[in-house]
Amino acid sequence: MSLPEIVSRERWRAAREELLLKEEALTRARDALNAERRRLPMVEVDPEYVLEGGDGKATLLDLFEGRAQLIVYHFMFAPEWEAGCPNCSAFLDQIGHLAHLRARGTTFAVVSRAPFTRILPFKARMGWTLPWYSSRHSDFNRDFGATLVVDDDPVERPGISCFLREHDRVFHTYSAHGRALDGIGSTDSLLDLTALGRLPAGSDRVRYHDEYED
Repeated sequence: MSLPEIVSRERWRAAREELLLKEEALTRARDALNAERRRLPMVEVDPEYVLEGGDGKATLLDLFEGRAQLIVYHFMFAPEWEAGCPNCSAFLDQIGHLAHLRARGTTFAVVSRAPFTRILPFKARMGWTLPWYSSRHSDFNRDFGATLVVDDDPVERPGISCFLREHDRVFHTYSAHGRALDGIGSTDSLLDLTALGRLPAGSDRVRYHDEYED
């Protein structure tokens, strides 16, 4: 592996300033793309999906936990697998404290096709406290592009789907899969995928995660 060229401080500063212009242009382009994403139309979710979690059966509406938005991570964990996907596990490892999302009216949850009895010990092994649900007995994964049928065989792929709630009505606003998940994991990057964007917290400022009022 070749290393960067060794130069003087002056040449480094000039090269850095040149690159900074491109980084700032990329930031502006990303802001414009996020704004366009928020303007995407949405579609009402009609099927009554029944999932299984720590408290038993749950509907998609239950996953919101009363908040306005829901972000679902489609974790690759097929019913016959003994453990979850390593790449998906690395993704979950980078998710920060959920209090920052919840203070902005957004719930984060994980969904897999594996039975909950198999999810539970793996979740404990990984030391995660994220809400995790099994969609084994529903078409949730298939309907939102996380399970594809290739030659009559189901094939898993990672993804994120975003939902918006209006009273008891649930709307699907966005989904992304595969390489589209690159660079996502922080609170702001997750909120940028949602219809309401980076909602301010109740105090309109970031707090320590144990100081928010949910």
